[in-house]
Amino acid sequence: MSAFQKFRHMFGSAAVVSMVLFPAIAQESVAELQAKFDRENNSVRKAKLLVKLGDAQFEESRRAGKAGDNNAVDATMEKYRDNVRAALDALKKQHPDAEKHSNGYRQIEMQVKQGIREVEDSMLAAPPAYKPPLQLVRQDLITMDDEMIRLLFPLRPAPVKPAAPPEEKQP
Repeated sequence: MSAFQKFRHMFGSAAVVSMVLFPAIAQESVAELQAKFDRENNSVRKAKLLVKLGDAQFEESRRAGKAGDNNAVDATMEKYRDNVRAALDALKKQHPDAEKHSNGYRQIEMQVKQGIREVEDSMLAAPPAYKPPLQLVRQDLITMDDEMIRLLFPLRPAPVKPAAPPEEKQP
């Protein structure tokens, strides 16, 4: 067997093994990420973990949707929403001034934008009976996104302009 054939044989075997094991690894990864997320006490690290966990949950949801398991899609998206809420509540508790301490808030805000798109995509593919829970999740995510925008960019009163001196009348 030539060196090329040995390489091709080893590479082909590795590719087959990785394709067979990938779903199990991805599934385990969501569980591991969820466990890390649940244990994390630092709100900024929790927000950064949410990005990884959310991406894994989106992938899990897409796979469930392709398999026709709409209950799993709903459950995954609801868990994602609950994770966003937990991360946001932790940030508000540890860093109430989002404008000065925006790390964490920015990561969640970008992740939630992606989450809204993922839920909308799931709603398009879901049968009518499965859409109401997804609509609730979508609305909750939009509400949290709006809250984060207000926290990051609070409204400020307009600067007060000094009053113009009264004009003198010409005789």
